[in-house]
Amino acid sequence: MPFQKVQPEKLSASVVRQIEKLILRGILTPGERLPSERELAERLGVSRPSLRDAIADLQNKGLLAAKAGSGIFVADVLGSAFSPALVELFATHDEAVFDYLSFRRDMEGLAAERAARFGSDADLVLIQTIFDKMVAAGDPSLSDEAASLDAQFHSAIMDASHNVIMLHMMRSMFDLLHQGVFYNRRIMFSQHITYDALLGQHRDINTALQARDPTAARAAVETHLDYVKQALADHQKSEANAAVARQRLEHEAQKR
Repeated sequence: MPFQKVQPEKLSASVVRQIEKLILRGILTPGERLPSERELAERLGVSRPSLRDAIADLQNKGLLAAKAGSGIFVADVLGSAFSPALVELFATHDEAVFDYLSFRRDMEGLAAERAARFGSDADLVLIQTIFDKMVAAGDPSLSDEAASLDAQFHSAIMDASHNVIMLHMMRSMFDLLHQGVFYNRRIMFSQHITYDALLGQHRDINTALQARDPTAARAAVETHLDYVKQALADHQKSEANAAVARQRLEHEAQKR
């Protein structure tokens, strides 16, 4: 018969598995500091030696990292998504910007559709809470907080899709956006995206999600990112036109 004796599991192995799941599900995020050893041991109901064994195991796996005098942190597990050479290519070729937005449109549209279907009530409450903060924060071109909330809103939708592969892949993409690899969001927003339009698009996304309407949620995300893509194209065109105008002005000045 295909049965084997059940082997007792070390407490440290249970701790490892629990922390791994929290990282996998995106609940613990890169750079996040874990509670102190005493507090974490109490929360988990294990001895401090068992906890130390678990932490050491997770450090060996590259999931946690120790910072001298600061504590234990979730490792930057997103950093290996793209090589430095590829990131440099993204930053120096315009076609990568528009491909990035097209990719986000497809993936975030799918995520919104899944979030409307599979998101928990808690997921939708979080999305609503972030949206309410966005309304209070105002124009993202004028406030770092508002720009951050915009990113949090999109990330919360990805989380609510409950697909861990999609979640980590898109977080790595958002990380490049935060670094300014694709474009400077605040500059682009300030020149070619009106706050009212942007807020209205986010409101449409939120409304569809709260109504658990998958089709409307996906369409609202696609409309929003189409708008952003067109605004960025308009921005690049105006920059090119301004450069030509400066050349004409300099040439005319040299004639005098």
